[in-house]
Amino acid sequence: MREPVASTNISSLGYDSASETLEVEFISGAIYQYYNVGAALYEQLMTASSKGQFLNAYIKNAYPFSRVG
Repeated sequence: MREPVASTNISSLGYDSASETLEVEFISGAIYQYYNVGAALYEQLMTASSKGQFLNAYIKNAYPFSRVG
């Protein structure tokens, strides 16, 4: 289940610890899942002052992903 976040390009974020899957819903409506994302990295993302910059710097090109929506 995703929760709304304060961001200029991300609408909501969700995380499943069992599968280590991060789900990102962008303002555009696109939804992506990033795989093998550790819980500690998710916690850092949720506390980052800029979630978009954090996603771009540490997750976007570092983890496998697929567009699901």
